[in-house]
Amino acid sequence: MEITAQQARVLGCLIEKAETTPDSYPLSSNALRAACNQATNRDPVVDYGEREVDAHMLELRQLGLARTVTGSGHRVGKHKHVVDEALGLDGHELAVLAVLMLRGGQTRNEITNRTSRYARGPDGDAAAVDAAIDRLAARSDPLVVRLERQPGEREPRVDQCWAATDEGAVATQAPVDAALRSSTPTPAPIPAIPPDGHDEVATLAARLAALEAALAEQTRRLDELLEELGD
Repeated sequence: MEITAQQARVLGCLIEKAETTPDSYPLSSNALRAACNQATNRDPVVDYGEREVDAHMLELRQLGLARTVTGSGHRVGKHKHVVDEALGLDGHELAVLAVLMLRGGQTRNEITNRTSRYARGPDGDAAAVDAAIDRLAARSDPLVVRLERQPGEREPRVDQCWAATDEGAVATQAPVDAALRSSTPTPAPIPAIPPDGHDEVATLAARLAALEAALAEQTRRLDELLEELGD
């Protein structure tokens, strides 16, 4: 079974909130939308609408991976995952899979740190994280994959291979380092100077404005990266 990147974001958020904030779980559609769109602990950051979240929940219910419960004091339907039941995952495996779905490829140490908040997670035990990764990778339909260490990286990475990426391809290669990706914006197009020399002043002003915009964007992304690394 393969799921979409959007379905993975919804499931990852349900798992995370169930394990880290159980008092506010299950989640209403509005709370689930906010969890999907939060700017911290997410890569990429998205902007889902409530109707979009409800549509993905319908798909996940049809796949047997989530449920919407009503009654018992709930004024609105509340959403919950049943990934552990559907796939036969233990708490350690569930935590590892969730952080990979929410943040993409990571090192073993990053996964260990980020799963330490999960109630049924490996609690900072790197050996337990390794064992969970091995079990997830050894399934008949693997859910994660260990990636080769790339030039410039100190550690190899692990990524999920259950959900398709936004482009529709399942992750099988080492992803670009998330920090580098988030701190290196695509340069703004810089107008070329006309060969005939006319309007040279206006063209130079446009080039300067484009460079200033690119610098401002790079500074913003660097600030976001530093804030994330400080978590």
